[in-house]
Amino acid sequence: MPYLTSASAIRSQIAEFAQSSILWIDTEVADYKSNRPRLSLIQVLDEATDMSGDRIYLLDVLDSPDIVADFISQIMTNSAIEKVFHNASYDLKFLGNKKAKNVTCTLEMAKKIPYYILPLPNYQLKTLAAKLCKFLYINKQEQTSDWGQRPLTEGQIEYAYLDCIYLAQVHSRLIELSQKSNPEPQTEDLSELAKKYQEVEHNWKIVKSEYEHLQERIKKAMQAQNLTETSDLKLNNYERTTIKVALSELVKLIQNKDIKLDFPITLTQKMQKDLEENLEQLSLDIEKTQTWRLSPKTEEDIAQNE
Repeated sequence: MPYLTSASAIRSQIAEFAQSSILWIDTEVADYKSNRPRLSLIQVLDEATDMSGDRIYLLDVLDSPDIVADFISQIMTNSAIEKVFHNASYDLKFLGNKKAKNVTCTLEMAKKIPYYILPLPNYQLKTLAAKLCKFLYINKQEQTSDWGQRPLTEGQIEYAYLDCIYLAQVHSRLIELSQKSNPEPQTEDLSELAKKYQEVEHNWKIVKSEYEHLQERIKKAMQAQNLTETSDLKLNNYERTTIKVALSELVKLIQNKDIKLDFPITLTQKMQKDLEENLEQLSLDIEKTQTWRLSPKTEEDIAQNE
C-alpha cells in the first residue's frame, strides 16, 4: 500500500501506470460539500487479484493541480487503458470530465443486470461488495472524514486503499453476471428459453394482477382513513393539468397574430384518414421503425406447422 506524497514519486508512478491495460481507480475529495471541493487522493490498483493492498497506490494530490493534470493527460485520456470506477460520473468531475476515454463504471454495470439475478436494495459499492464478494465488515465511517487535513489518519489511509480492493472484486463478479445475463444470442437454447419464458409469463400475470389489486385497495383504504403514510408506505397526490385546443383555432391564431410556431406534428391514423388525398399537398417526413413483439403460438399456428 504505497502512500506517495512527493511530486517526483507520484509522477514516476503515473508513468508506470501509463503502461497498464486496466486500472481500478477511486478518489477522496476534501470539502466535498462546499462550492470548492478539492481532490485529495487518487487511489489506483493495477492488479485485480491483489487482496493485500501491495499493488494499491495512494497518490496524495491535495492542492497539486499540475500532478492531477499529468494523471489526466497520461491516464484518463489514454484510450488504451481501461479505467474502472464506481459511480464514475462523480470521479470524472475531478479527472478530466468528458476528455476521459475508455471508462467503465461498476454502478452502471450493476444497474444493467436484471433484478432477478442481482436483487439489491441499492447499488452502493458497500452493498455490492457485501452481496457479490462476501465482504461483510465494511466500515464507511471515514468516507465523510476531513480529507483536507494532513497528515491523514491511519483509519483514512486504510479506508482509501480498501475501496480499491472492493472495486476490483466487484468488477470481476459483475463481468461474470453480465455474461450470464447476456449470453451470445447465436448460442442460446431457444427451447429451454421458451419453456422458462412461459413459466415466468404465467407467474408474472398472477403477480401483476395481485400487485395492482393490492395497490388499489391500499390507496382507497388510506384515502378513506385520511392517511398519507403508514409505517411502510407513502401516498402521494399528483395533479396534472392538460390544456387542449381545436387545431383550427390554433391555426387561425397563428395566422392572425403572426406567431412563429413551427414544429412537426405526428399524424395519427385517424388524421391521415381524414386528410386522405390532401396528404399529397404536405411536405411529409416519413419515418419507418420496426418493432418485434413476442407472442405465444395459437392452436391454428401449431396446426399449420404439423
